[in-house]
Formats: sequence, structure tokens, C-alpha cells
Amino acid sequence: MERAEFWVSLTAGGIAGMCVDLILFPLDTIKTRLQSPQGFKKAGGFRGIYAGVPSAAVGSFPNAAAFFVTYEYVKCMLATATPLYLRPVTHMAAASFGEVVACLIRVPSEVVKQRAQVSPSSSTFRVLSNTLYQEGIQGLYRGYKSTVLREIPFSLVQFPLWESLKAGSSNASGNVLSALHSVWRSQGLPGLFAGVVPRVTAISLGGFIFLGTYDKTRRLLL
Repeated sequence: MERAEFWVSLTAGGIAGMCVDLILFPLDTIKTRLQSPQGFKKAGGFRGIYAGVPSAAVGSFPNAAAFFVTYEYVKCMLATATPLYLRPVTHMAAASFGEVVACLIRVPSEVVKQRAQVSPSSSTFRVLSNTLYQEGIQGLYRGYKSTVLREIPFSLVQFPLWESLKAGSSNASGNVLSALHSVWRSQGLPGLFAGVVPRVTAISLGGFIFLGTYDKTRRLLL
């Protein structure tokens, strides 16, 4: 990857990340409160719908920038040694590496954001301070493994499909199992799917905004 392409990917990725996170933040807050053990109303309901937005605003740019820089770099590295019919595998590998790197930034931001969303009376800075004081730096990475395991399968489908559509248009925490078991025992099957409607909506709109903004910005800068 050339130096100019590196900065273009970093900038376009960061802008795309900020756009999608800030536009869809209210929907993300509703999803988080629906999943809260204390219930939607006690978690804040529709009050303070932008609680935790500073954490999202600060983390979204470097998170998305880290993903796309890693994605484009790995894709370029593998493309020279990969035959054309294996190109989707290249995109899968690049997206997987991108998620692992991006989650190093995304998870601390998500931890602070989600805790602020279910405690709208507390400021983002206070949530961050309390987390560091009570749990240390490892508290900010609670759920890192489960986040990576959640994001990679999604990217394995999304990015080869995105690259294929682009090519077509141009030619034309912890322990995941114990957490699932705990939710199943306390809330049953509905608990495992709490917040599914806003999450599906957010994924659909988010993918459109995220990838569309990245591709458009990248074309403008190159």
C-alpha cells in the first residue's frame, strides 16, 4: 500500500465511522436499554437518548480508521499472491484482521458508551473514571473476545459481498458461553433476542451508510 492510499483509507474510514455512529446512536441506545437486565424503563427508556455519545464520537474515528487501514493493507499484501478465483478469501482474511485490530479501540469505547446509556444520569467521564478505578484497564476490555467473535462472521459475509458488488457495478468479558447461559437461565429465549429489531435495523442502515460513505470519500480523496 502506498503512503497516499494509507492516509486516504485512514481518513475515509474515520469519516465513515463517525457518520454511522452518530446518525444511528439513538437506535443503538434503545437496543442497549432493551438488553439491560434492569429493564428498558429503569435503564432510562427514551430519556437521555444521546447518553454516552462522547465515547462514541471519540472512539468511532480511530476505530473505523484502524479497521480500513488494516483491511486495505492486508488485502493489498494478499492480492499479489492470490489467484483471482480466491479473491473472496482474501477479502475475508483482510476483514478478519481488520476486526481484530479495530476491536482494540472499539471495545473500550463500547464498554463506556453502553454503561453511560443505561445510566443517563452519569456523565461519560464519570463512567470511564469509575470503570478504571473499580476494574482497572481490563474492565475496558470486558467482552473483547465475544465482540471479535460476533464481528468476524458478519465481516466474512459483508466484505466479500461489498467487493463483489463494487466490482459488478464498475464493470457495469469475558466468557461467551457462561454469559449466554446466564441470560438463558434468567430471561429465557426472549432474553437472548432482546433488542433484535433495532439491531437488525441498525445493521441494515449502518452498512449502507458506513460502506457508502467510505467508498464515496475514498473516491473523492484519491
